Amino acid sequence: MSDPSRALRGAVDLSGLGGPARPAPASAPAGGPADGGGAPVSTPPTDGGAIDGLVVEATDENFNQIVGRTSIVPAVAVVWSSQQPQSRALLEVAVEIATALEGRVQVVGIDVATNPAIMQAVQPPEVPLALGLVSGQPVPLFNGMVDKEQFRAVIDQLLQVAVQHGVTGRVSASETPAESQDELPPLHQEAYDAIERDDLDAATAAYERAIAADPKDTDAQLGLAQVALMKRTRGVDLQAAREAAAGDPSDVDAALVVADMDVLGGHVEDAFVRLIDLVRVTADDERERIKARLLDLFAVVGNHDERVRKGRTSLMSALF
Repeated sequence: MSDPSRALRGAVDLSGLGGPARPAPASAPAGGPADGGGAPVSTPPTDGGAIDGLVVEATDENFNQIVGRTSIVPAVAVVWSSQQPQSRALLEVAVEIATALEGRVQVVGIDVATNPAIMQAVQPPEVPLALGLVSGQPVPLFNGMVDKEQFRAVIDQLLQVAVQHGVTGRVSASETPAESQDELPPLHQEAYDAIERDDLDAATAAYERAIAADPKDTDAQLGLAQVALMKRTRGVDLQAAREAAAGDPSDVDAALVVADMDVLGGHVEDAFVRLIDLVRVTADDERERIKARLLDLFAVVGNHDERVRKGRTSLMSALF
């Protein structure tokens, strides 16, 4: 069983599922400690792929949007298969635990038998498989069945990781994560609505106006960085970029593309190490390009993140 208290680092590449996860509004205020107990839910609801509620069913079409919501509320994804109906039992256990936790974690059910894109991305060694999702990044938990007490202990560790990363919202069966927090400022809502309709230029403009009105608006700065990353990675051929970077480690353009995609796929440390190593062997304009991209990616991940703090220290060492 993996220890989710370790630093977040995606072992599952989710970057190819419908494009990058869309940035969600800032996380809701932290909740208090969870109570024990809670009524079990024997059959999770199936709502045709809606993303609200304590339990959601993920599909190839809505999975990327569900992942984006984990910037607000952490999630436990249970990968099962309708070809092996007994594997759904772990999903039911997850629902019981989430009910007792009063919405501190959302449960995502994934039937890989009917969702080939998710199947290809996750490639579960067996079903059921449990994954944590925090700020759009996967945290491997365990394969196979475990008892309720073991599963609860793992989720408690996952929630500790979520708190460390500022993901402390709640969700209930009757409200979406966005509804469980304060209303967004108008320009933030304008940007988020633009992202929802895939108008990234409009989202950029809204965030820029928010920053112009308040230069200390860190949520707008984060949103702007995320949208810029989404724009840069549209239509990118990741395999071609990786081949180019492997064939010529000094290819700055390929390295920048791969670093962007690594951040989207949850491989944050890999992205930082790749670019910092390149800073050490470049100079002048090329070094400045790489440095600027690193600063952009630091902004995407967030200055509160320990990996960013370590990355900044390593960058300073590489520069001087």
